[in-house]
Amino acid sequence: MSASLPIIAQTSGKSAAQWEKRRRTRAGGANRRPGWVTYLLLGIVILISIFPLYYVLILASSDQETISRSVIPSWIPEGNLWDNIQKVFNGAIPVVKGFTNSLIIAVIQSITVVLFSTLSGYSFAKLNFRGRGPLLVFVIATMAIPVQLGVVPLFIVMTELGWSGKIIAVIVPGMVTAFGVFWMTQYLESALPYELIEAARVDGASMIRTFWHVAVPAARPAAAMLALFTFIGSWVNYFWPFIILNQQNPTLPMVTKLLQSGYQNDYSLIMAGVVISTAPLLVLFFLAGRQLVAGIMQGAVKG
Repeated sequence: MSASLPIIAQTSGKSAAQWEKRRRTRAGGANRRPGWVTYLLLGIVILISIFPLYYVLILASSDQETISRSVIPSWIPEGNLWDNIQKVFNGAIPVVKGFTNSLIIAVIQSITVVLFSTLSGYSFAKLNFRGRGPLLVFVIATMAIPVQLGVVPLFIVMTELGWSGKIIAVIVPGMVTAFGVFWMTQYLESALPYELIEAARVDGASMIRTFWHVAVPAARPAAAMLALFTFIGSWVNYFWPFIILNQQNPTLPMVTKLLQSGYQNDYSLIMAGVVISTAPLLVLFFLAGRQLVAGIMQGAVKG
């Protein structure tokens, strides 16, 4: 049990008592539950964030005639959502093909980005080789180059390889990213002690085995976040697939754009396509959100 402030003042002086008072105030503030103002502000932020998705749901569950009469047809979603989704799937636009292509691209790029970025991050963070610093700076510097500047040479290369119109032309350029390398390098620099690597080497583990059994478990929280970011970026990517692919072999963002031109701005069907595009991401966050947060907290405690 801690002594009272008067006793501390008598035994150690007034300055010690004042310091103890400030320490207890800070400790009490850290353990104090947030007040109603904090919850009110958080509630407002959540409502502002959710409203665009809810508005999309309202339009997707309505019809074009109702939308043309009012910008907000109803504050409660109507019963046309499933019918609009069926119209989108049964139309001339290859929605299933776009969904499949987006899923294949996002999954492959997420796996390869995590694998190559973890390998590169481990090398930059824990291995000593000539030119490590300048090479890492060069990799990070490529993030400052706009993607649009490399579109023309990249398109020429893909055309020469015969990949134009194929999803492999979208997969290969995104199999590793400079951000992923930087992310994993920074994480492994602090989360992976040299003592674990030296212990594995003393036990006779090879370089690859040390990476797989020591570096990969330590990098798991950051790898999970990187996989999530990569999946979302690949899923919503529109610029490069629109250039290299065609309408017969689209991705899901391209399908949404084709809906806008194919149905002459029928916003109920366009928003139904947006629901189809957004629903997998919401399911992913719902299923993996808690595990990702737990992994981040675990990694922070270990670090």
